[in-house]
Amino acid sequence: MTLSETLTSVYENRNLIKAVFSSRRKKSEECRKVTVKPLLIKGEYIYQAEYTYEKKVIHKNFPEDEFPIFCESLIDTYRQAYIFTESEEIQILASKPGNPRIRTRKTEVRKADLSHNRDRNYLIAEGIPCDFLIHLGVMTKDGQVKHRHYSKFRQINRFLETVDDVYDRLPNDRPVKIIDFGCGKSYLTFALYYYLHILRGRDVEITGLDLKEDVIDFCSRTACELGYDGLSFLMGDIADYKDDSADMVVTLHACDTATDFALINAVKWNTKVILSVPCCQHELFSQIENEVMNPMLRHGIIRDKFTELLTDGLRALKLEEMGYRVDMIEFTSQEHTAKNIMMRAVKGMPYKKKMIQAGREYEALKEAFGVHPAIDLMRKE
Repeated sequence: MTLSETLTSVYENRNLIKAVFSSRRKKSEECRKVTVKPLLIKGEYIYQAEYTYEKKVIHKNFPEDEFPIFCESLIDTYRQAYIFTESEEIQILASKPGNPRIRTRKTEVRKADLSHNRDRNYLIAEGIPCDFLIHLGVMTKDGQVKHRHYSKFRQINRFLETVDDVYDRLPNDRPVKIIDFGCGKSYLTFALYYYLHILRGRDVEITGLDLKEDVIDFCSRTACELGYDGLSFLMGDIADYKDDSADMVVTLHACDTATDFALINAVKWNTKVILSVPCCQHELFSQIENEVMNPMLRHGIIRDKFTELLTDGLRALKLEEMGYRVDMIEFTSQEHTAKNIMMRAVKGMPYKKKMIQAGREYEALKEAFGVHPAIDLMRKE
């Protein structure tokens, strides 16, 4: 079927769950993605387009009969689309707008929710069976999220939203190479593979690294059973890992200085994207000295919390000095884990003077508190 025929079929069958258009042809600060979903308002079947920008989201409703031409027009702006219907997943790859490739896969039958005030749309939708989530016990075979694992389901989707935000910074002319330091049971590593390879159709080389032999055995066996050929797991220490390249480095809850060594490796490899959720920042706890703040820092619980902030603040400045744009974002809710701040670093600081300024601020902050963090080992290559 042609693109026009595919969209007309979805329109005529009224079976859309949602359609997501992403990977903008021209990189800019404009809309990153558009999500289209059906709604039933006052008995009228319509569609709503959700435009996602860097710092805002805009909604626009349009009539039912405009669906095919509206979606076809989006292909002029976005290189790919994923259309989820009640019985199919349709992938549209349009590197050339006039000649898109269309792939269709049958799924379990699911009814669209047409209510206006429904739950948010996730990249991995509830109600659509997802192989790795079923295998890891998060979903039932019919795609329903198990109640006790709903926080994990939300965390996985929040992580993928963060990856989706930086997707355009990854190479598009070769397999994407990713290292996940301290992968643990690897819910998010499997999610990363699912998002990039299955949803995005990209070839990937993802390596999960962890110190626990039983964890690596479990993850390797799971990847084999799922047929995730581009995903492998190795046992080893972050500080000793030897490689020469990575497009993305992920380090989630790596303890104390393990986060520093992951960041150091990432910068050494000129990694384009770094996603880090630090944990157990103890290194500077006994080092901190500041005459003005010492009366406050003598309280252990305050000193501990301040150590976390200082450690991560220094890491962010060091990354900025190395040429990265750094954002601190909330990774997941506090009820799931107290360690919920993600450091998202993307290579491409535009101004040399900002890098120099970050380096000066880093040194000044170190001197103010008399500390010597492990991240000092980070050097420009």
